[in-house]
Amino acid sequence: MKLVSSAMKLVSSVLFVLLSLPMCRSSPLQDTCRSFAAGHPSIGYDYCIRIFQADKASAEATDARGLAGIAARIAEAKANATAARIASMSALETDARRRDRLSVCAEVYSDAVDQLDQAEEELAHGAEGGIDDAVTQLSAALDAPETCEDAFGEADDTSPLAAEDAEFKNLATVALAVAASLTPPP
Repeated sequence: MKLVSSAMKLVSSVLFVLLSLPMCRSSPLQDTCRSFAAGHPSIGYDYCIRIFQADKASAEATDARGLAGIAARIAEAKANATAARIASMSALETDARRRDRLSVCAEVYSDAVDQLDQAEEELAHGAEGGIDDAVTQLSAALDAPETCEDAFGEADDTSPLAAEDAEFKNLATVALAVAASLTPPP
């Protein structure tokens, strides 16, 4: 009887392990965010997972290329929202010099929206050189928050867009890092 009991425990343990194996496999999203976090510990794995989980398409992405396109789309949405906020602030701003600084921000965020849209297209089409072109566009878009902050910093003016710039920078960094991971090493 004791032998049967031991055998049942062993069979139960083996079944548990076998049934658990598929659940232990990581998803493309987890693999991508682990890789991202290794190169960007200040932003981190949890942030990466959180931004992708906000987009339902991320759950269906089968590879890093799909995730790179999703990250570009998420960053583009943030750039659009920031551009809209800048337009609202500019319309209410009475100080001409501050309005000029906001104009710099409006221009770079408008460019970023176009660059992110182009990057999404390049990633979606998968054409020869498309990933390199997408990386170039994402890299250019990543300049927007720094340029915006510089416009205020050079004038010794506190940026009213610091939070938006920081968030966009993180989103664009994720998009760029994921897309860059698709390019073969030199």
